[in-house]
Amino acid sequence: MDIHEYQAKEILARFGVPVPRGGLAYSPEQAAYRARELGGNAWVVKAQVHAGGRGAAGGVKVCKTVDEVQTFAASLFGKQLVTKQTDANGKGVYRLWV
Repeated sequence: MDIHEYQAKEILARFGVPVPRGGLAYSPEQAAYRARELGGNAWVVKAQVHAGGRGAAGGVKVCKTVDEVQTFAASLFGKQLVTKQTDANGKGVYRLWV
């Protein structure tokens, strides 16, 4: 079964499993909005693709400002993320978890 991380978190939360707060974003602006909405002084921005190894492939980053969240998100949207679990074409990034 292929489910995204954000979908797994929703399922786990429905069954009472504690999951970190976060929000889905479909644009760089929405990613920045999610960071402001969550508050704090650091956020993890994660590409949501059906493949492991996102971090090693550059699809996960700890951001320390809302501007950094938006800039990193802009660099990911529409990108083909090539991981150890994809072929050379990779997987397109169309949503992020903040």
